Amino acid sequence: MSEPTRAEVCVTACADTWIDAGEILVSPFGTIPTVGARLARATTAPQVLLSDGEAMLTTGIWPVGGEPEGYEGWIPFRTIFEMLWSGRRHVMMIPGQLDGFGNMNISMIGSDYQQPKAQLIGVRGAPGNTVQHPTSYWVPRHSARVMVSKVDRVCGVGYDSAAAAGPSAQRFHDIRRVVTDLAVLDFDTPDHAMRLASVHPGVSVEQAQEATGFQLQVTGEVPETRLPNDEELRLIREVLDPEGLRERELAR
Repeated sequence: MSEPTRAEVCVTACADTWIDAGEILVSPFGTIPTVGARLARATTAPQVLLSDGEAMLTTGIWPVGGEPEGYEGWIPFRTIFEMLWSGRRHVMMIPGQLDGFGNMNISMIGSDYQQPKAQLIGVRGAPGNTVQHPTSYWVPRHSARVMVSKVDRVCGVGYDSAAAAGPSAQRFHDIRRVVTDLAVLDFDTPDHAMRLASVHPGVSVEQAQEATGFQLQVTGEVPETRLPNDEELRLIREVLDPEGLRERELAR
């Protein structure tokens, strides 16, 4: 096998988010998280539930853009809410903005809600996701435009916002991981400030910090993000994404 690409390192970093996740619904946004979720099911998290993106639960693993191996159940929209409210779902969303305590914005850019600089997709289900079940994020362009000191509008609830809202928002609040094209980050600090957990091969701690609009927490020597092993690379390249769509998501 040739050396892993940056996109393949990101795929395995996403897959590691769901190690031993058990029987929960995994909802990934983006090509690399989608490949990562299917890789997790094929390796470290065989019990996770995956959907076809519409209304069916699928069996096995299948390539991005292809047809599932088969179907094991119907999952209408009302069932999604039942799983959400019970905490049996882990979503990986793509933020427009993300701050140092995990507040996330996918609604608008700018301080004036009546005349925003840019209109995004809207608040959507982000508040309910973040206060009811585990949530992670995928950032394909790690920069100070995305990783900001303060989001323009809170859609996904961060740790400081959950604390301010009180026990009802904190009870199930759990932001697990942030995977970017430069690094892996988490909130494993006393005050839940974002921590630099690892940097991808070829990326320095200084580069990750320079691309971030707030101070990242660093505890000790920051390790390098693990590389996919040969079997993971085979699955990624030959089974899950033979067309190489993962590389396009990181193409600049």
